[in-house]
Amino acid sequence: MRRLRLLLLLLLLLLLPRPGAPGPGDDASPPDAAQEPLRGLRERLRAAAALSRRYWALLRCRVWPEDCERAEEAGAGLLGWSLPLLGQQYLDILTSWYCSFQACCDSGDCRISNNFTGLEWDLSVRLHGQHLARELVLMTVRGYLELPRPDKALALSFHGWSGTGKNFVARLLAENLYRDGLRSDCVETFIATLHFPHPKYVDLYKEKLASQVKETQERCPQTLFIFDEAEKLHPGMLEALRPHLELQAPENHRVESPKTIFLFLSNLGGNTINEAVLTLLQAGGAREEIRLDQLVPRLQAEMESTDTGFGHSCLVKENLIDFFIPFLPLEYHHVRLCARDAFLSQGLPYTEEALDQIAKMMVYIPKEEQLFSSQGCKSISQRISYFLP
Repeated sequence: MRRLRLLLLLLLLLLLPRPGAPGPGDDASPPDAAQEPLRGLRERLRAAAALSRRYWALLRCRVWPEDCERAEEAGAGLLGWSLPLLGQQYLDILTSWYCSFQACCDSGDCRISNNFTGLEWDLSVRLHGQHLARELVLMTVRGYLELPRPDKALALSFHGWSGTGKNFVARLLAENLYRDGLRSDCVETFIATLHFPHPKYVDLYKEKLASQVKETQERCPQTLFIFDEAEKLHPGMLEALRPHLELQAPENHRVESPKTIFLFLSNLGGNTINEAVLTLLQAGGAREEIRLDQLVPRLQAEMESTDTGFGHSCLVKENLIDFFIPFLPLEYHHVRLCARDAFLSQGLPYTEEALDQIAKMMVYIPKEEQLFSSQGCKSISQRISYFLP
């Protein structure tokens, strides 16, 4: 085991980018004194050691969860496990390679990480323009998972236009709660039009869904179920989830009762959210001051009046959803940030001019104000290819 850990550390150091190393376009003048190379070497070694400690702390937490608490303390003050996105990819490669031939831990729930520090940082730094989702998702998920014996599953419903970050937040949750992210055996993702396309088979779908939820809960003490395009689900389908979302009597609680989170992602209510935000901004309000109680009642009213399966399901009619979370429409400066992140995620250079050009390629509405991106940040990653050298 000790030899394997040393091998992992050596591989990690080889993959690390050299902090402070000159880039391809930097000038490197020859040293004036014989001692200059030694001083430069010492500085680089110190910088590399500091950076490698950050990577090593996170790698230990992902591979050996018993070391996670000590690793988190070692990473304190480092922006909550913040790492370059390219570095995250290196860590994923190392973790997958190590766990392919060596058991990462002895217990059945070893791949559950619950890195709330990382989740808080991701929601604060990588999610743009969604202060309501940032605060509410972290508070509800952390509070639920820290309960010793919850009396029901947690149900969160994300609403907003396409490209505003609903799927992105679902992925951040999976990545920070499970070491394998969306690939985890404890995470199941369903797309309404893909997995449940035919209304005439709703009874069969309902039976299969109930069986899959049960099997996943038996396999994992903590599970995450994601339902994309939730507004297209048949209301009968969601009946299969009722037993998990209704309050259980105290005598029915078991010590080993699984913790389950259901996420519903929907475009339903997007127009209502946008209209409310536009009205508040036109009245002189600040975006960051928009409150949940200014949006959720209108959102719920639209769901109840719209002819959709989700709006007419038992989850909405019987108030089984714990929180409706609105995703606000994104503005020009949010799109620029998304473009910057797209460059960084691929390790590519960018200029401020390129970010502006990408942001200007998007369509903005309403026609008069030109305030909100009609596609949010969707398709940004495909557009950056036009601006590569």
